[in-house]
Amino acid sequence: MANVTRSRPLSPHLQIYKPIPTMVMSILHRITGVALYFGTILVVAWLIAVASGEARYNSISWIFGTIPALLVLFGYSWALFHHMLGGIRHFMWDMGHGYEKSFSTKLAIGNMIGSICLTVLLWIVIYLVRF
Repeated sequence: MANVTRSRPLSPHLQIYKPIPTMVMSILHRITGVALYFGTILVVAWLIAVASGEARYNSISWIFGTIPALLVLFGYSWALFHHMLGGIRHFMWDMGHGYEKSFSTKLAIGNMIGSICLTVLLWIVIYLVRF
């Protein structure tokens, strides 16, 4: 029996394509969506602690003040900004704007730069208000 799969082409995969900014942003948009889903559990835990009284609030505040938790919160805030800016980019596309290749590439790069800048700015403000 002949091998019939030899003449059929292989399906393209991420390893075949050269990563371009719009492709990377699409992947990151999906990843940040999942991260936000799980990170929202932290927000809910904080809200429950606030509603449960001072002792629980102090406990969750102490936990959120540790370095690993601050790194998670930093990542959560970056995911929030990145996903928000990606959503604005998708909204522009839904309205029929920004389909040109050079413009969509600039939007993708701007999405990354904007999300990083907004996250750093947020944490600078948090640091200045906290101390």
